[in-house]
Amino acid sequence: MGAVKYIFVTGGVTSSLGKGIISASLAKLLQARGYSVTIQKFDPYINVDPGTLNPYEHGECYVTNDGAETDLDLGHYERFLNIPTSQDNNVTTGRIYYNVIMKERRGDYLGKTVQVIPHITDEIKKNFYKLGESEDYDFIITEIGGCVGDIESLPFLEAVRQARIELGTSNFLNIHLTLIPFLQAAGELKTKPTQHSVKQLLENGIQPDILVCRSEQHLPQDIRKKLALFCNVQINSVIEALDAESIYDVPLLMRKEKLDERVLSKLKLPTKTQPDIDQWKEFLGRLKNPTNEVQIAVIGKYVELPDAYKSINESFVHGGAENECKVKVHHISSEIVSEDNVKEYLDEMDGILVAPGFGERGIDGKLAAVKYARENKIPFFGICLGMQCAVVEFARNVIGLNGAASSEIDPETKYPVIDLMEDQKDIENMGGTMRLGAYACKIKKGTKAFNIYHKANIEERHRHRFEFNNKYLEQFEKNGMIASGMNPDRNLVEIVELKDHPWFVGSQFHPELKSTVLKPHPLFTGFVKAAIEYKKNKNKE
Repeated sequence: MGAVKYIFVTGGVTSSLGKGIISASLAKLLQARGYSVTIQKFDPYINVDPGTLNPYEHGECYVTNDGAETDLDLGHYERFLNIPTSQDNNVTTGRIYYNVIMKERRGDYLGKTVQVIPHITDEIKKNFYKLGESEDYDFIITEIGGCVGDIESLPFLEAVRQARIELGTSNFLNIHLTLIPFLQAAGELKTKPTQHSVKQLLENGIQPDILVCRSEQHLPQDIRKKLALFCNVQINSVIEALDAESIYDVPLLMRKEKLDERVLSKLKLPTKTQPDIDQWKEFLGRLKNPTNEVQIAVIGKYVELPDAYKSINESFVHGGAENECKVKVHHISSEIVSEDNVKEYLDEMDGILVAPGFGERGIDGKLAAVKYARENKIPFFGICLGMQCAVVEFARNVIGLNGAASSEIDPETKYPVIDLMEDQKDIENMGGTMRLGAYACKIKKGTKAFNIYHKANIEERHRHRFEFNNKYLEQFEKNGMIASGMNPDRNLVEIVELKDHPWFVGSQFHPELKSTVLKPHPLFTGFVKAAIEYKKNKNKE
């Protein structure tokens, strides 16, 4: 195909309009036409990475194979495209300034005054083009976080303006995502916010090629005409993006609006072939026509913000569709659950997942949920801290190690069944220092884990500091909790399960980070299947 084509997605009017989903949907359609595509996200905040951000601030922190702590939009990219992202797919203002300052300290700028233009903008552009130089991509879609008009976005927009000149019009495209609000009182759709947003973009020297307009209502032809006229775009480049019932509908809606065709024709590429999206349509068919429904409790401490458990929620969508089952997820705050009331919260559930997290807040609720699932033979799935809670609960109530705990929660505990790895003990910086990214795991034959994965060697992604303490492994296995998956290099416990329970599995890693539309994660598929079984048997009784 020749030169790499660069597509920049900017947003206006308000944030959270779904630039990530639009970018992922366009990428999916281009991929379905046989092109090789990747997406990168540039975030205007000054944190070097989202790893130290509270999930309430920014939703979950998404971890890539190479151990980068990134923005949750990278999760959408992977789930839609079914290809892994890396450190290079997410860049923050913090990282850009950090790189420039390090160069200045080394003397790379030969005593020159270091300024936003050209030094910061050059560093941004270098990162724009980085993926294009190393890999064989036809398209690189770059999502610029935040909103046109934000002070912190200015250097990014200036870099986009310069990129247009450097790349030339046949290798550069700007898609601007805006909002067309419907004013109830006036009974009409309003184009003015979009006009203002485009005007602001023009002031930064960028003329949008395509407008994608989020709206709760269809855009009539006269509104499209008005937008085209005032925003200086062709009428067939005004694309309507209606609210969809699921994010997985968006690629098909964008296909209907011919977004991919507009992009290809503007970049002077053939539009004759049609995208092959049959598998995607099959997935949607299963998603929308379930033959079963299960109720699953997710016990965690960030439940007020759905984005805090984004990947878990999406993994249930994939695992549910695979089983032709609608998964109704009930987010329950671990801070309100206790041994006394656990029955009323969990009695109606067909499966219980104890979510990942850090720190001691809400830990007792998680332990109560584990105990309830274990004693009542309800399918149980513990992820990261959830797995550690399962270990602590078992140590206390089955093995009889009173006061057993994770040394993260109780540094003085007599039985630290979960403990800090040796190489973590002297760390002072919190950012990017955990066990992060993909690690190998070897699964024992004849275990539930083996029946779920159907193979012995797997690789999963991690984000934690504390590990199962192998000093206690023998006691656990003797009492019926076995380590069915181990890291072969350092002999660390990766998966635990109970022998005499229909489905009780804990994983030290985060399987939700690898589940995609076309490859649902086996642990989620297996967990949903176990919940269906449990419900069937419960109804029989």
